[in-house]
Amino acid sequence: YVTKQKDHLMSEEVIKVEHRDAIAVITFNRPKVLNAFNNELMDKTIATVKALNEDQSVRVIVVRGAGRAFSPGFDLKASSERKMESVQDWERQMGLQYEFIMQFWHSPKPTIAAVHGYCIAGAFELALSCDVTIAGENTRFGEPEVRFGTGIVAMLLPWVTGPKQAKEILLTGENQLSAEDALRMGIINRIVPDSEVLMRAMDVAKSMSTAAERSVRYTKRAINDSYEAMGFNRALKSALDTDVLLNAASDPVKEEFNRVRTEQGVKAAIAWRDARFQKD
Repeated sequence: YVTKQKDHLMSEEVIKVEHRDAIAVITFNRPKVLNAFNNELMDKTIATVKALNEDQSVRVIVVRGAGRAFSPGFDLKASSERKMESVQDWERQMGLQYEFIMQFWHSPKPTIAAVHGYCIAGAFELALSCDVTIAGENTRFGEPEVRFGTGIVAMLLPWVTGPKQAKEILLTGENQLSAEDALRMGIINRIVPDSEVLMRAMDVAKSMSTAAERSVRYTKRAINDSYEAMGFNRALKSALDTDVLLNAASDPVKEEFNRVRTEQGVKAAIAWRDARFQKD
């Protein structure tokens, strides 16, 4: 693949963008925090995807993470520093998170997630939002939100797998789902060696970018329209409204998690959360 960088789409900070022939590769670039999503990363990714959607030279969008992981989801340290004093504050913040995730579903161009390491919470939802997900063999997936008193931003999982699997994952806060189980549930498309994730994602992207552009675009639209006919977007917006209210309301588990996070840091809060679910 020939790599061509476009300066107006590049960021030396939280994301990087490369053009490889007709394929755009977005890389989340916060490796020191495993690419946790903060507002800057989300804003820049949204602006980038909008530009790529309008760029006629781009046929396929691939998204990946730099360093040891795809992403553990939304940045808990950044969220602890953010003042959230009203329902409106939560609506704005979670509206940004929802747009960040769902832009990959709604993009008129095929989107591929190349994931490795951790793909948890909001990152898991983003991978579900992409049309295809290629996963490294040691990737761990999950949605731990109920373990610390919050909820799901983009309730995609029941639409991708069955209700039984979705309820087990979401109601237990499972966050160590293996790549093998994710494949069995239809959550991902392929498992590959960790070192080959991007290469294999690019192979799929190359096949899509070589196909007839209008046929690919209209076929994706037709598939998405089938979900819309079943109430997909209305259901997801309703779930988002519920999550806003859940986050705005008081909850003893959430309050204790936040207290530990404020006093001892994010790592201590996560350790407190996970210790409650350790098996004897």
